[in-house]
Parts: sequence; structure tokens; C-alpha cells
Amino acid sequence: MGMNIKGQWARLDHATQQWLIDHPGCLVLPRTITATICKETGGTDEGDRHGETVLSQDDRDFIQAKAHEARTDPPEYRFFDSVQP
Repeated sequence: MGMNIKGQWARLDHATQQWLIDHPGCLVLPRTITATICKETGGTDEGDRHGETVLSQDDRDFIQAKAHEARTDPPEYRFFDSVQP
């Protein structure tokens, strides 16, 4: 059973939300984050035998969208001239 981050987002404290936003490519939540999310949401997902939780594709997409929304700096585009003087 997954964490359902999208459905529980409002119940997560800012530090947990920020951790998820800072790690948008995370496929498996570490046991400390899994435990924190369970504590904050009243969930019972203990994760795998190591205490880690695999995120669903829906949750990964949601976290990546939140990370994209939180980005304040525009992406840097670099152009290279193929002709050198």
C-alpha cells in the first residue's frame, strides 16, 4: 500500500513538504521520512522490511509538479556557437 502523498499533502508539515520538493526524483522514501509522514497523517504504512516506502507513479508525478511550482529561478538555457574565431 502506498503513502498517497497527494491526498495527504495538506496534513504534512512544511519541513516534510520541503524535503519532498527538494527530492522530486525520489522513488523510495527513506524510513525516517516514511515514519514522519505516518506520524503526521496518522497512517500505518510501515514500508518494506527496511522501513522504506516505494512511491506510486501518481505520487511521484504530484511531487514533481509541486517541485516545478516551487522553482523560483527560470531554467538556464545555454547556447553554444559552433564557429570559433
